[in-house]
Amino acid sequence: MSAVTVTLPDGSQRSFDNPVTIHQVAMDIGPGLAKAALAGKINGKPVDTSYLIESDVELAIITERDEEGLEVIRHSTAHLLAQAAQQCFPDIQVTIGPVIEDGFYYDFATGHNFTPEDLAKIEKRMGEIVKEDHPIERVVMSRDKAIETFRQMGERYKVQIIEELPEGEEISLYKQGAWMDLCRGPHVPSTGKLKVHKLMKVAGAYWRGDSNNQMLQRIYGTAWANKKDLKGYLHRLEEAEKRDHRKLGKKYDLFHMQEEAPGMVFWHPKGWSVYKTIEGYMRQQQDMNGYQEIKTPQLVDLSLWKKSGHADKFGDDMFMLESEDKQFAVKPMNCPCHVQVFNQGLKSYRDLPLRLAEFGSCHRNEPSGSLHGIMRVRGFVQDDAHIFCAEEAIQGEVATFIDFLHSVYEDFGFSEVIYRLSTRPEQRVGSDESWDKAEKALAQALDSKALPWEELPGEGAFYGPKIEFSLKDSIGRVWQLGTIQVDFSMPGRLDAQYVAEDGSRQTPVMLHRAILGSFERFIGILIEHYEGKFPTWLAPTQAVIANITDKQSPYVQKVADSLKNKGFRVDADLRNEKIGFKIREHTIQRVPYLLVLGDKEVETQTVSVRARNGDDLGSMSLEAFEQLLSTDIAQRGRVTQESTTEK
Repeated sequence: MSAVTVTLPDGSQRSFDNPVTIHQVAMDIGPGLAKAALAGKINGKPVDTSYLIESDVELAIITERDEEGLEVIRHSTAHLLAQAAQQCFPDIQVTIGPVIEDGFYYDFATGHNFTPEDLAKIEKRMGEIVKEDHPIERVVMSRDKAIETFRQMGERYKVQIIEELPEGEEISLYKQGAWMDLCRGPHVPSTGKLKVHKLMKVAGAYWRGDSNNQMLQRIYGTAWANKKDLKGYLHRLEEAEKRDHRKLGKKYDLFHMQEEAPGMVFWHPKGWSVYKTIEGYMRQQQDMNGYQEIKTPQLVDLSLWKKSGHADKFGDDMFMLESEDKQFAVKPMNCPCHVQVFNQGLKSYRDLPLRLAEFGSCHRNEPSGSLHGIMRVRGFVQDDAHIFCAEEAIQGEVATFIDFLHSVYEDFGFSEVIYRLSTRPEQRVGSDESWDKAEKALAQALDSKALPWEELPGEGAFYGPKIEFSLKDSIGRVWQLGTIQVDFSMPGRLDAQYVAEDGSRQTPVMLHRAILGSFERFIGILIEHYEGKFPTWLAPTQAVIANITDKQSPYVQKVADSLKNKGFRVDADLRNEKIGFKIREHTIQRVPYLLVLGDKEVETQTVSVRARNGDDLGSMSLEAFEQLLSTDIAQRGRVTQESTTEK
């Protein structure tokens, strides 16, 4: 036995005369940490607290406060679900049970269709197993022994998983009580650590995701470190259900989808108004930031997509057609076409950076099962742009783009942005020197803005690294939207060149960038973020003018015409209905302002103004209301989640 030294994350060290487990190290630090420890990381590798340390290592002890701790809790709770399910329904077989965002699932092979009552029964048994506090033990077997073990248990899916592993592979299993499952781990020390969980729903799933295989029963669940976090998660789910853009799209008459055009949006006048407002805003912002707008074809010969590399990598996602013995692809993305515009006429270094932007209409053959309202569609438009520049200009262009992106997000009411830098994957093109320069430029651009960012090693595109920009909505959900990607490959593949200052021919670097991404998806996010209560600048109808009796109709029409002529989006409600009914209806429709005109308003040539939150803003001149409306529109979405009409 030899002594070991353990180096902790703060740089401090602890020495032991003999090999020790992570649990023993935690106990040496303090009994509170030993009780809280869920797992550990040895030289960055996650392991169980029972892991025996036999040489000098760097150790981080994982508790529920760590992001990895929550993942271990969820992974272990998936096993808890499987154990409880098999104890409630002994004939079922377990297959796989991974961690997913906010929870986990486990797939079961069974002829039984799980009901809500079954989930309640399983959940009750899970609670009982937690109270029993079974130690969770890691067992290592040879591949052949593991196959025989699961074959005797009647778990043919586990046998198949192990048989697909290489010969001589060491197999780890985890036991909790008399129950055992195949798993790499790590797991929490005992079932007593898994107190906060809830089963959510049942769905069907094919084994290995192949429709030719048996249909399995998938049970979804969620698990958290404490009851407060679970309660918060369930509240967010309730809010998300209330805000579902598909329901609100119908309620506010914004759009619809139908079977005859799967994954395609039918925009209604109100929804198209929102769309046009966003497009007009982005066009103005891009003009102000040095972009030149272009338009490229929808159908392009397949040969271009082969040359760009898209046909090989994304061919299954492209819609194809044939005409006059030629094969064409419906444009799935805009970049190869933008290179064609760049290639028209020899460019000089003086022409760079060249920023080409397009509201590019794209189509992708998404699987029908993945379609989701306007969030995941087959036909969409991107606020797409490509910046052609020299290598030394990458950092400056990226820094400028970050400022542009922040300004846009703030105008839409989003202030919290998450930054991730995805670096070189194993399979890539370009020299290491180019990758070094590109990654350094992206990192320095983020640092120059004093922005906190996370590195995602190996997650870059094959042609270059990228920054991903994600934002949080009003109920805390994270949406990945913007991106800027450095591309060394496509300009060369498509023969893009410029004349450098020394007269040589050089290949430009191509920066792919988007801020909103798909307009369709972004509008879906906006609908849910605002719960249909758009800020005034985006609202399809910014004000409604309503009469109390027919006597005021001419004045109502006069006010409406005056506001329309000044560019405001207003409607006149001259229906023979009680004013209370009109107010209630337009409030439900989230109209920012309601102008009520009676005899007094006609006599004084004023308007009585109500905000959609119910506040009575009083009587004012039409000019004063125009100023109020103009000020509200000009601030866009920059005042918290609600415009001034909500104060």
